[in-house]
Amino acid sequence: MTMKRQNLRKLLLLFSFLFFPITLYYFSPALVISGSFAGVAAGSLFVFLLQFAFSLMLGRAFCGWVCPAGGLQECWCAQAVNKPVRHKWVNAIKYVIWAPWLLTIVLGFVRAGGIKQVDFFYMTTGGVSVADFAGLIIYLLLTLLVAVVALAVGRRGMCHTLCWMAPFMVLGTRLKNLLHLPGLRLKAEPDACIQCGKCTAGCPMSLPVAEMVKAGKMQNDECILCGNCADVCPKNALHLGFGR
Repeated sequence: MTMKRQNLRKLLLLFSFLFFPITLYYFSPALVISGSFAGVAAGSLFVFLLQFAFSLMLGRAFCGWVCPAGGLQECWCAQAVNKPVRHKWVNAIKYVIWAPWLLTIVLGFVRAGGIKQVDFFYMTTGGVSVADFAGLIIYLLLTLLVAVVALAVGRRGMCHTLCWMAPFMVLGTRLKNLLHLPGLRLKAEPDACIQCGKCTAGCPMSLPVAEMVKAGKMQNDECILCGNCADVCPKNALHLGFGR
């Protein structure tokens, strides 16, 4: 059961990455800005809002299970360089980028006089993102950026440093925890833990899982609820499931 779950997760991530040429613009941080100054609510705006909404129940499971960039990093980059991220301060970089980016989107709609049009397929060709040479170049450059950051920083380096989507889900997860909403959670049984360290070693986000279990505090902004720590635990001290 445990390994089947991880095989399924990796398969979903792989498929998500393979479909990235189609879905790229629906995750675009640039198109949502372009659309805002034109008064257009683009598809990416709705995707970001949905990520926040779903995180109220599923936390950052999107990152761990279906993110295209996550698929690239786990299915390809990790095979080349599987080093953990050593410095916690790199997690702050994405928020330094996210705040002014979000403000720019708001200012764009203000200057445009609000939302005048809703176009989920904004700037796509028949709903497909990479449909011309310019789209191909953008796809290749973004893929290269994700790969370079992951190889330089460590496991899922892009998720730690430059991801513009993660803050939406971190915000939703914090709100879920604050309001004690039912949802997908990682739970631990400290008494069953033998501190073997397999959970920490297997965490794709380089979290100190063994320390978290010992402290009895499993909430972490960088946890993507992939369940790998639970699946490698020899004593079943960790569980991924729904609850409060």
